[in-house]
Amino acid sequence: MPASLTTTFTNRILQGAAASLLVLALAGCSTTKDRMTTGSVPKLTKPVEEMDATELRSATDRLGRAYEKNPRDPVTGVNYANLLRMNGRDTQALAVMQQVAIANPADRNVLAAYGKAQAAAGQFQQALDTIGRAQTPDRPDWKLISAQGAILDQMGRASDARQRYRDALDIQPNEPSILSNLGMSYVLTGDLRTAETYLRSAASQPTADSRVRQNLALVVGLQGRFPEAEQIARRELSPQQADANVAYLRGMLSQQNSWQKLAAKDKTPQAAGDSNTN
Repeated sequence: MPASLTTTFTNRILQGAAASLLVLALAGCSTTKDRMTTGSVPKLTKPVEEMDATELRSATDRLGRAYEKNPRDPVTGVNYANLLRMNGRDTQALAVMQQVAIANPADRNVLAAYGKAQAAAGQFQQALDTIGRAQTPDRPDWKLISAQGAILDQMGRASDARQRYRDALDIQPNEPSILSNLGMSYVLTGDLRTAETYLRSAASQPTADSRVRQNLALVVGLQGRFPEAEQIARRELSPQQADANVAYLRGMLSQQNSWQKLAAKDKTPQAAGDSNTN
């Protein structure tokens, strides 16, 4: 894929995540298991990834007030930073996580969230270092390994990223979020057929959520099969959410015929493996 197209596509992925079209994990920002916790943190009426823009802003405001009351609390800080990133406020999310990490320097969840915030802000090497500190060699966390893969993808190190995804799959076989990240890694290098194979496997898992299927819809659409992509995009979503996702998908696929360029690249003969994807 040409460098300019890769940059445009990556930026669109990050923008689309806030609209619930794509899995944020490609930017190392969340996992399929992330949910808001209860206790002193304001309760939410639905999972974060299913919120529309208005609901996200409202939830962010409420979590912001809770964070102001207790900025050292790790649960509040992590959840608030997650919402800030979903609203595209990466710099503010990073500032929140810096303070929470200072107050909780040995908390694995805090370090992981701090690394994700660094990655979202473009501080990729720092993010790798932070997430590495959160990892425990004798009890490796597959979510952290997958997050490392997502960061490496952002750095253009596709082969290294895919090895990390496979390492994560060794620990958590058939985990849909890892398979989805692996599929999206191939999207970023223009190998749409391989990407679709992994994303279909991810979407077929019982624990797959709607974001995995939205990634599959994107890849199918990028190959020019828009009616099929629209059908996938509308599954399990409210009409409002589905319309928003389909509109975004249409806009993305019509942008400078980017899907045609990707599809043309995908049809060129390539040797098996990852050696030509960097």
